Amino acid sequence: MTIRLTVAQALVRFLANQYSERDGVEQRLIPGCFGIFGHGNVAGVAQALLEAALQDGIGSAALPYHLARNEQGMVHSAVGYSRMRNRLQAMACTASIGPGSTNMLTGAALATTNRIPVLLLPSDIFATRVASPVLQELEQPWGYDVSVNDAFRPLSRFFDRVWRPEQLPSALVGAMRVLTDPAETGAVTIALPQDVQAEAYDWPEELFARRVWHIPRPVPEPAALARAAAVIRSARRPLLVAGGGVHYSEATEALRRFAEATGIPVADTQAGKGALLWDHPQAVGGVGSTGSPVANALARDADVVIGVGTRYSDFTTASRTAFQNQDIHFVNINIAAFDAAKHSGTMVVADARSALDALVDAVEGYRVDDAYTAGHRAHAADWNQVVDESFHLGHQPLPAQTEVLGALNEELAARDVVVQAAGSMPGDLQMLWRARDAKQYHVEYAYSCMGYEIAGALGIKMAARSDPSGDREVFALVGDGSYLMMSQELVTAVSEGIKLNVVIVENRGFASIGALSESVGSQRFGTAYRYRNPESGQLDGEVLPVDLAANAASLGADVIRVRTIEEFRAALARSRASDRTTAIHIETDPLAPVPSSESWWDVPVSEVARLDSTNQARKTYEAHKAEQRPLLRPSAEPRSEEGSR
Repeated sequence: MTIRLTVAQALVRFLANQYSERDGVEQRLIPGCFGIFGHGNVAGVAQALLEAALQDGIGSAALPYHLARNEQGMVHSAVGYSRMRNRLQAMACTASIGPGSTNMLTGAALATTNRIPVLLLPSDIFATRVASPVLQELEQPWGYDVSVNDAFRPLSRFFDRVWRPEQLPSALVGAMRVLTDPAETGAVTIALPQDVQAEAYDWPEELFARRVWHIPRPVPEPAALARAAAVIRSARRPLLVAGGGVHYSEATEALRRFAEATGIPVADTQAGKGALLWDHPQAVGGVGSTGSPVANALARDADVVIGVGTRYSDFTTASRTAFQNQDIHFVNINIAAFDAAKHSGTMVVADARSALDALVDAVEGYRVDDAYTAGHRAHAADWNQVVDESFHLGHQPLPAQTEVLGALNEELAARDVVVQAAGSMPGDLQMLWRARDAKQYHVEYAYSCMGYEIAGALGIKMAARSDPSGDREVFALVGDGSYLMMSQELVTAVSEGIKLNVVIVENRGFASIGALSESVGSQRFGTAYRYRNPESGQLDGEVLPVDLAANAASLGADVIRVRTIEEFRAALARSRASDRTTAIHIETDPLAPVPSSESWWDVPVSEVARLDSTNQARKTYEAHKAEQRPLLRPSAEPRSEEGSR
C-alpha cells in the first residue's frame, strides 16, 4: 500500500510518529517545530504543517508549529528545550532559502558543540535548476550542486540533501538515528530543495508507522571498569569533575551515592553544575578558570581526576594549568570515546549512571583520608563566607553584579531555573551560584553564544510546561550586550502566552571583554557603549541614551525598573507572581569587585608592543604559560594501593 503525499507532507507525517524511549519511558521524539516561513518553505513545509494542524485540530496538532522571530534564536530555543529534557526530545526548525537558512548556522554550531540534538530543515535551491539562479541563490562556478547550505556540513553531526523524493526515507531514518545517539548527537540537518518540498510521490505506508528509538545505557566493559577501579583505589588526593553528561544520563543520584561511599570531593563544570547540590559535604564548586578556589586547590594537587561526562574544555582545565601534580592520572567516564580518551586517561566508555553504579561496587572499601576531607571542608567553609560577602557588598552608587546574582540566588525557589550564556555573568555564576536543584542552573558555555539567553529560556519554559514533574519559573539573566544581540524571542513568548522572567543587567558595555581587555593590556578599548568623542576620535564620549527597558516594553513584556537591590528583590517577587512575561531592568557597576577563582585562562597577549600595559601583561602571560601541562602521560598501572582505606 502507498500514500500519495508531497515530500513536505511526508516529512511532517513521519516526524509526528517518532518516539524515543529510555528506562521504559516513551515520549514524542519531535514534539514540535519552530519556523519562519519564506518563499523557500511556504509552499512546502508550511503547507504540510497547516494541513496537519487542520486535520488534527490547531490546538492538538501532531507536530505543533511555533512562529519564531529570528532563525538563530529558534535553534537556541530548540537547544534549551532538548537540554531541559535531557536530550530525549529534539525540536525541528524550518527556515526559508538563503539568509533564513544560513541564520541557523550559529545555532547549529552551538548545538553540536554542546552535544544537544536539534533537527534543522533549511530550504534549498531548485533541484531541477529550471529557474536557476533563483532568488537568494549563491552560484558556484565550479559546482552547480553546491549551495550555501553546505556550510552546515562541518557544523552538523548528520547532513543530507534530498534531491529526489526517493531519498527522503533514508535521510529521515539516518537523522533520527543521530538525534537519539547519546554519543554522536548534535545538529542534524536535512536540506530541502524548495521544488522538491512540493513534489508528490507514492510513499510506502510503513514509512509512517509508529517508530520507537531506544536510547541505550551502555554498561562499562568489565576490564575497563577494573582498570578504572584500580586507579581510583590508588588515589590519595582524588577529585571528581562532573560534566553535563551526569545530567543527560540522569545520574545525579548515582553520583551522590558514589561520592558518599568514597568521600571523594566533587567539582563541576558549567554544564555539570547542580549534579551534586551545593550544600552536599563533598561538593566543592566549579573547577577551572571561573571555578571556586576550593575546587582549584584540590585540582592543583590531585593525583587522580575522575571526569564524568565532561569534554574537558579549556575553562574546565584552566587552559591545562589546573592540574599540576606530575604523577596525575585521569579516569574518564564518558559515553563518547572521543571524550573518554582525553588527557591520556583510563577510558570507561559507558553511560554515566551505569558506570557510577558499577564503580560503587568496584571500589567498595576504598575511602579518602579523614584529613583530606577535613581540609577541603574547612576551605569550603571559608569560601562560603567570601560568597556571602560578595552577595551582600552594599556597593555604591550602583550595585555590583554579584549582588544581583546573590539576590536572585536567595529569592529563587529550588525548582526555578536561571538561564545565562555569555559575558561576565557565566564566570560569576559558576564561581558563586548555589544550585539547589539539578535543573536550576542552565548556562550555555560550550559555545558561549551572546543572544542565547532569552531564546534558550523560551525553549526551557516550553519543556518545563510539558514535564510530568511540574512546571518551573524560568529566569533569563541577560546583559545589555546579549540583549542587543537577540531579544526578539520575547515577542514569541508573548504571542504564545509563555511566561518568562527576564532580568536585564545593564552596565553600558561589554563587562567581560572589558575586564579581559584590561588583563591583556588593551585598556578596555572598544568595550563601552558610548558616543564617539570628537576630541579623542575614540568611543569614549558620553554614555549612549539606550533604553533597554523601553525596548522590552515595546516587544510586549511588562517592565519593572529598579535601582537598588532591595527594589530588585521586590521586583523578583512581583515578576514571579505575574502570569505575563516580565522584564526587570537594573543597572550595575562594571568595575565592582569579584572574588578571584585563583585560576587562569589562556588568551594570547601581543609578544611585542609599544604600550607598557601590554608589555606588562605579556610578562604575566608568560609566567602562566610556564605552568601549562601537556597532559600526555599514558595511562599506567596504579602505583600501589597505599591510598586505600
